[in-house]
Amino acid sequence: MAPGMLLCGCRGWWRRGRVVAMMLAIDAAFAVMNIMIKKALDAGTDRLALITFRQLVAAVVLLPVAHFRERKMRPKLTKSICLHLFFSAALGAALTQYLFLVGLQYTSATFACAFANILPVLTFLMALLFRLETLNLKQAAGILKAVGAVVCVAGALVLSLYKGATLTAAGGDNGGGGAGVSYSSRQRATATCTLFAACLCYASWFLVQSKVGQKYPAIYSGAALTFLISFLQAAALSLALQRGFSMWLLKSKLAIATVLYSGVVGSGVGFLAMSWCVEQRGPLFASAFTPLTQILVAVIDTSLLHTQLYLGSVLGSALVIAGLYFLLWGKSKDGDQTHKCEANSKESNEEENKQQQQQTV
Repeated sequence: MAPGMLLCGCRGWWRRGRVVAMMLAIDAAFAVMNIMIKKALDAGTDRLALITFRQLVAAVVLLPVAHFRERKMRPKLTKSICLHLFFSAALGAALTQYLFLVGLQYTSATFACAFANILPVLTFLMALLFRLETLNLKQAAGILKAVGAVVCVAGALVLSLYKGATLTAAGGDNGGGGAGVSYSSRQRATATCTLFAACLCYASWFLVQSKVGQKYPAIYSGAALTFLISFLQAAALSLALQRGFSMWLLKSKLAIATVLYSGVVGSGVGFLAMSWCVEQRGPLFASAFTPLTQILVAVIDTSLLHTQLYLGSVLGSALVIAGLYFLLWGKSKDGDQTHKCEANSKESNEEENKQQQQQTV
């Protein structure tokens, strides 16, 4: 093989593989972030303070990027756009993160990430309710989407209602020198409710964000403004609910590292990297990597933090992941059918134009 051909082959492989490598890096970063947040919450860091500082750090990271990248194409802010950005910040950042952190505090990081996998299916069901999605059960794509939704909901019910036998031995050090962590049925129920509410808020955010994208297409500026607004919302909520300034003091190195890491990597750089991956390979490709974060979190959670793993969590997670991939498979087939219809329509239009031209001649 000629050196030039070998070089072209390597470049082609790298172009295809770099998006996969980026998604793997993003999922690994998100897994580490969830574990750090869990440890910080268990150590006594205030939830609202963590969210407030995280949003501020993310806004500081994204604002310069947005300013230089979109300074020539940024639309003018109107009252309507500001209102949409306000609800986007409330649903997509402040409320979602607060409810997720409540669920994370009352259960394990593995359980929280497993439950978060229902988000794509919940978003699909809400879009179906508002007629933004279609479901034709006479086609293979519609059947796959319906099966995916049912299996995913079944998995969420198993996660919530069935605990099962312990699959990992309790023991080892868990930061406080105790045995492996176990959570009560009441904590599990509280976590289920708050995590479901978090997913519901985030699914609603997708619907709001679709309107924001139409009215304010500057994606980086929109994200930076969303983080800035959510910082103000979280700060206002913190001041309204809690008196005094003790909650604002990050007393440990772990708390400071968690705020910086979650703000810079989890929100700022993570958003930029995810946007690039979606731009390169589409949203379906990025969604397919979602369960990897849960798998990485489970490995860290059980091996390093010695959190107990239950049969119900494994079975529920497997069903949720299976349902997610059925839904993505159906969406992929739906997209293929749409492209075929568009291609056939284009061909028929071209043929009609040719016939009209011939008749004219």
